[in-house]
Amino acid sequence: MKYPTRHLLVAAVSSLSLAACAAQAGVESPTPVAAAPPALAGAPLDTSVPSQLPRIARPMHYDISVTPDAKALSFAGEAGIDLELYEPSATLTLNALDLSFASASLTGADGKTIPLTVAIDAAAQTASFTAPAPLVPGKYRLSTRYTGVINTQANGLFALDYPDKVSGGETRGLFTQFEAPDARRFVPSFDEPSYKATFTLSATVPAGDLAVSNMPVTSETPVAGGKKKVTFQISPKMSSYLLFFATGNFERLAAKSESGAEVGIVSPKGSGEQARFALDSLGPLLGYYRDYFGQPYPLPKLDNVAGPGQSQFFGAMENWGAIFTFERILLDDPKITSDATRQQIYTTQAHEVAHQWFGDLVTMAWWDDLWLNEGFASWMETKASDHFHPDWQPLLDRVDGREGAMALDAFATTHPIVQTIRTVEDTNQAFDAITYQKGEAVITMLEAYAGEDVWRDGLRTYMDKHKYANTRTDDLWNAVEAAGAKGLTAIAHDFTNQPGIPLLRVGGVTCAGGNTTVQLTQSEFARDRKDSIDAQNRRWQVPVLARAGNGSVARQVVAGGTGTLTLPGCGAVLLNAGQAGYYRTLYSPAALTALRGDFAKLTPIDQLGLIGDNFALAYAGYQPMGAALGLLTAVPQDANQKLLGDAAGRYSALYGMFDDQPAVRKAIAARGTAALGPAMQRLGFDARAGEPALDSILRSQLLGTLGTLGDARVLAEARRRFALLDSNPATLDGPLKSRWLDIIAANANEAEWTKLRAMAKGSKSAVERSAFYTFLGNAKDAALAKRALDLALTDEPGKTVSAGIIGAVAKNHPELAVDFAQANQAAVDRLIDASARARFLAGLAAASNDPAMIAKLERIAAPLPADVRKPYDKTLASLKERSISRPRIKSEIAAWLKAK
Repeated sequence: MKYPTRHLLVAAVSSLSLAACAAQAGVESPTPVAAAPPALAGAPLDTSVPSQLPRIARPMHYDISVTPDAKALSFAGEAGIDLELYEPSATLTLNALDLSFASASLTGADGKTIPLTVAIDAAAQTASFTAPAPLVPGKYRLSTRYTGVINTQANGLFALDYPDKVSGGETRGLFTQFEAPDARRFVPSFDEPSYKATFTLSATVPAGDLAVSNMPVTSETPVAGGKKKVTFQISPKMSSYLLFFATGNFERLAAKSESGAEVGIVSPKGSGEQARFALDSLGPLLGYYRDYFGQPYPLPKLDNVAGPGQSQFFGAMENWGAIFTFERILLDDPKITSDATRQQIYTTQAHEVAHQWFGDLVTMAWWDDLWLNEGFASWMETKASDHFHPDWQPLLDRVDGREGAMALDAFATTHPIVQTIRTVEDTNQAFDAITYQKGEAVITMLEAYAGEDVWRDGLRTYMDKHKYANTRTDDLWNAVEAAGAKGLTAIAHDFTNQPGIPLLRVGGVTCAGGNTTVQLTQSEFARDRKDSIDAQNRRWQVPVLARAGNGSVARQVVAGGTGTLTLPGCGAVLLNAGQAGYYRTLYSPAALTALRGDFAKLTPIDQLGLIGDNFALAYAGYQPMGAALGLLTAVPQDANQKLLGDAAGRYSALYGMFDDQPAVRKAIAARGTAALGPAMQRLGFDARAGEPALDSILRSQLLGTLGTLGDARVLAEARRRFALLDSNPATLDGPLKSRWLDIIAANANEAEWTKLRAMAKGSKSAVERSAFYTFLGNAKDAALAKRALDLALTDEPGKTVSAGIIGAVAKNHPELAVDFAQANQAAVDRLIDASARARFLAGLAAASNDPAMIAKLERIAAPLPADVRKPYDKTLASLKERSISRPRIKSEIAAWLKAK
């Protein structure tokens, strides 16, 4: 699953891709390229795996038949589940949610059918099927008839309404989203990852619609009433959350991949060539992962299905053989798609295709080890992107991802990568930057420790041994150690089984005889407990890569809290050379001064890492803000595009701190404009044919920052172009369309806001409409922000768009957004995926600097169960720490500016 963290933030800074149009290319379904093994009858249950179900039975195969009524938002289902019972019991308990049962029966090996009574436990999300007398262990078939709900948010079977690209009228598509535990909304099931089984799905749908599932269609039979029954081939053995179904007025652009499997992009009819960019990358990704993991892709086809709308919980989902991706990050429209969004289309697909092996073929046994899916898919998406598109410099993005993880990991409310999951809400909240970005960062560090070849050999062994099965984290460490990475498990345990961030302090540095000696001490970097005994005493075995001056990189594991590095050569000492390590480095003032003097000589990834480290250390109070600001001023005006983009974001953040001090804001704006202006002048306001993608992305970032800083030329140009829309609706078409409209929305007057709303309402593109409505929430004007909130509770924006409007308002007006969401909680809850509800309101408060917000959130959180209040605890920790540190930070920045 693609969680909306790093890459969705990138998309917010650049432009959103908009929907596509064109024709379908149909290809016959091939025969399977590899036969999947059936469920193994008689295999014992692993009772050590956590479960919310009685560990007395397991499924082997599901036969599921559904008939959706899209208009009525309901469906009828029938399920036959072949299972094995291991202990005598009169009751079988399965997961079920929002299902109503008409009948249930059990058929034994002797062919006799036993009627069952059904008891629903809505709180436990289970259905218990009870026979008149205890059942003896053995094989049975559980048959049920039931009805269920089609949701309007992305949980279970859900509906998305959108403007038809051919007719322009409103239409509705149906899709499923089952991760984490939502297959139970579609079929009574053993809805936990360790209960793998095979699936055969049939669906009765309108005759003119396209139906899609994990496997190719095996038959289509006409049904009365203008419908057809579509039956799909039996799936491989897989976890229930990977099952997928979609149907609607879709088309499929398809091709044969060199790996033998057919690949296709399924999208709303009329999308056509807008799916080409994603399709062209899909086949090569299959081949790359096949070679890397040493395992063929085991299904006969792989589709990526585009869904209009959006979610507050996820961007894409790795259903085996049928990925689901929201259209805005799958289809490529040259009228508006930016290079940043085009890269996001690629990396999102690379992430989900990696899951076809890491997550689908081999699946974590329980949600505790979710990172085995998500951390590895995040790491592989970067690795694959670097392989196919090194000009995008994706390895530099790992610094940004690491910083996002550390922003959570520095607080006492963090959690280990391998965490304890016991409730549904625990599972929903496990999808965060620790699981994804810290997971990726730790894998990057461990690969550097093991060496690329040893690491890959270990992964291949792991994949081969555990295919079609479930694993725990130590299964992976054992495989990599066996491949030759001695000592890796102990290091990995330190970084995955305990939370937090190591802090290495650089002490004495001496150079003699052509070598540099560096004294190090290790504690924990923290924002809200840095002086605690725990922070001083927590220990990790830290793999360190370091260099002195132009000398070669030295490798050493720092353990026990202290260490001495001996580095070849003399010169400025740089720890974490190459930025593969997950730790922060606090340099002595003299060592940092030397690095600042050599800053322009460092590689871009080390420049990014050094600035990220020092701003975090300064914000946390380990050093003065001047140490970080000095590095920011050392960024050359012709620096790497990603470094300049990072600098732009930092000037925006600094400017945002001083909304109450116009004079300081003016000084920051002057410095930011002076630092970024030359690059803006060099790039110009318009895209240039054949320019590097990174130039295009930087242009958008610079425009955004200069607009934030109040640059008169940028604001005037935005308004000039916006006015031209009256005579030429296509005048903004191109990669900067969303950027210019975002600038307009933030600074809008009433007439401009109303005009943008009319553009949103009149758009025939689902993605464009979603983007424009969301921009309305960006208004700095409080009255317009209030109008945006009121608009969000109407049907005008669309069921999945309104939550994004409220979130946009919260960026500039968090108090207004929180009060609104709390006052309209029932209505707002209906606008959010069930998986994201617990953290939505707490997230709205995250940007607040009002001390009253702390007491308000504490009152809201006080009656909540412990698992539901976790997001509130995280936001409260951040707000409390910021209330203490913010005055110091602002004072130090103002003093530094005055001195300079």
